Amino acid sequence: MYAKVFKPLFDFVLAFVAFVLLLPLFMIITFLLAIANEGKPFFFQKRPGKNEKIFSIIKFKTMNDRKDAQGNLLPDADRLTVVGNWVRRLSLDEIPQLLNVLKGDMSLIGPRPLLPQYLPLYDDFQRRRHEIKPGITGWAQVNGRNALDWQTKFRYDVWYVDHVSFFTDLKIVYLTVKKVLKKEGINQQGQATTEAFKGN
Repeated sequence: MYAKVFKPLFDFVLAFVAFVLLLPLFMIITFLLAIANEGKPFFFQKRPGKNEKIFSIIKFKTMNDRKDAQGNLLPDADRLTVVGNWVRRLSLDEIPQLLNVLKGDMSLIGPRPLLPQYLPLYDDFQRRRHEIKPGITGWAQVNGRNALDWQTKFRYDVWYVDHVSFFTDLKIVYLTVKKVLKKEGINQQGQATTEAFKGN
């Protein structure tokens, strides 16, 4: 009952309130990133949602588009802007995804939406993460976030699919705030961004 009826309402109300409260910060970050990224403050990318339906996720653009002499993008660590690094460290790059929640593509809480090219690499167990809407935060994020290896992330994702409840969501919201304030698990050690999933 909660997952089908109350969770969508929970998502919409909290996302709306959060976006209104964060709107001044949203506008400031948008302005600063527009300067840092030559007028491109947002980053849009296709991601699989519930039942692997593709949607466009919106995030703040924390890396510029600098390329080498051959026209290839520089490594992520070299393209991460000063403002973008600050936004990431404070986990503010997820704020625009509140719009995805309001649109109904995402939930506040659920498995993180990953890249479409990973879909053929999942086994049957890992694919179960798509039985529900993806989230801005989730059980994997409060249990290690990007510091986790892929197999552990997927186990946490599927655990949440099997244990969706109001009290679980409240616990995840509380732990998310705690993790963000402590700035824990933002990246894998030695990586500016999360290492790509290459299958089992």
